[in-house]
Amino acid sequence: MRPKHGLRWLGSGLLVLGAAMLVAAITQYGFMFERQAQLRSEWSHAAAMAAAPRRSAAPPVSPAGLSGPIRIVIPKIGLDDLVARGTGYAALLAGPGWMPGTAAPGMPGNVVIAGHRDTFFRHVHELQPGDWVLLRRAGREFRYQVTARRILKPSDTAVLNRTRDAELTLVTCYPTYWVGPAPDRLIVQARLVPQPSAPAPRLQAQR
Repeated sequence: MRPKHGLRWLGSGLLVLGAAMLVAAITQYGFMFERQAQLRSEWSHAAAMAAAPRRSAAPPVSPAGLSGPIRIVIPKIGLDDLVARGTGYAALLAGPGWMPGTAAPGMPGNVVIAGHRDTFFRHVHELQPGDWVLLRRAGREFRYQVTARRILKPSDTAVLNRTRDAELTLVTCYPTYWVGPAPDRLIVQARLVPQPSAPAPRLQAQR
């Protein structure tokens, strides 16, 4: 009778553990969707402000600072999300996180954005050189083209260093489908591709 009694307690314990994990996952995803909704509201407000007529010119954005929300779009993997500030636990639950102290989108330097491999950056491992990553901020779109994809140890932080050129570094854990804390980091590096300016209108010859 004792073995059956023990198995019964084991079964009950596993059910409780499974229920607790389910509640934790629902809570986590609920927080994620709520924060993304808030970030999207901030994005819409900023877009409305940018479209409204202004009496004076807007102050310039400091290259060392970050003004307004950021949107990251990766067409190949169908990603289109708002970026949170910071790379702490709460920030990465809300969305991909911009690392403070790194460059702002479109500015010279290294823009570093991190994300969880099991939520927002689930398909980042599919990116290859030549793919595009779009960062939108303050009414402008900055196009970055992937140049490299690397697997590194968490202690190798040189890829986060400042750069002279305008670059982008995406960081997530690896392997993507590892159970538990993943041992490595997937690094996707891209460079800013300047967009060609609109051609000057041709003047009609006077007759």
